[in-house]
Amino acid sequence: MSAPVSPPSPAVRAEATARLAALATPPGALGRLGELAVWVATVQGQVPPVPVDRVRTVIFAGDHGVADHGVSAFPKAITPAMVRTFLLGKAAVSVLAAQHGVSVRVLDIGVEDDLAGVPAEVTAFKIRRGSGAIHLEDALTADETRRSIAVGETVAAEEIAAGAQLLIGGDMGIGNTTPAAALIAASLGLPASEVTGRGTGVDEAGLARKTEIVQQALDRAGSRVTDPVDTLTALGSADLAAAAGFLAAAARAGVPVLLDGVISVAAAVMADRLAPGAAEWFAAGHRSTEPAQALALDKLGLSPILDLGMRLGEGSGAVAAVPVVRSAALLLSDVALLSDLG
Repeated sequence: MSAPVSPPSPAVRAEATARLAALATPPGALGRLGELAVWVATVQGQVPPVPVDRVRTVIFAGDHGVADHGVSAFPKAITPAMVRTFLLGKAAVSVLAAQHGVSVRVLDIGVEDDLAGVPAEVTAFKIRRGSGAIHLEDALTADETRRSIAVGETVAAEEIAAGAQLLIGGDMGIGNTTPAAALIAASLGLPASEVTGRGTGVDEAGLARKTEIVQQALDRAGSRVTDPVDTLTALGSADLAAAAGFLAAAARAGVPVLLDGVISVAAAVMADRLAPGAAEWFAAGHRSTEPAQALALDKLGLSPILDLGMRLGEGSGAVAAVPVVRSAALLLSDVALLSDLG
């Protein structure tokens, strides 16, 4: 699972950079849009890039044992309710995706509910009902972790086969910012106090309790965090492991990914550990308000496209950034070159 990933072509990056410099615009005038345009061309492997028309989002849903221990402002019953809301096209990410022509697929990987009556394809990859409370026990068994990663790999292959040019990994699960913070802390060697945020909006007492739980989880995992599969087993969840497998598989296939908030970025950190070099195929859709996300993005060398104070999850921040990605690609392909001006 730790085979390295081939990076995007340096030659294509150089060609894209040269084309950007040759556009009929003042040097550097496009700012981050210019940098993003070069990234799109590089990961596509062609200059100029083609329009980014086919964007596909997969939401990995699951519940977390820590949600029973005061880390969230909402009950776990919200998770299955939101899965049904995605299917109705009424979630925030659904509205954004409909505006921007982005497909949305939701999968129950570890929801603590049978989701009676939902389409069979939603539950086809289910690993278990909920994941363990990570400060007291492992989130998963080692076999469940490997199966979750394999699910993510399978789903990535399906989305790529369906024509995806750009993938987004979304998330749904009450309590999921707690394992996400733990995974990032373990991977970066940081204490809970530096990575733990308010998630869905817990108060000061809730934040203190959440920080304590993350630190207990890190202490319990101990030296096991040196191995990425062991880290996901001890501190993750079925949905986070599946998301990590999804992102790693996308990078191995040379398909770029637009990351979302702290859950998505935690999965990206783990994907880069499972498949070293995967992060070169990722771009950061937005900056969330969670401290762990900013720390992890710095570690991955990624700068967010949007900074809107969002903390929703679902893939919503990444989907909101899709029009910017599309604009960047079109600028590099359609703006006149200085040499064309005569």
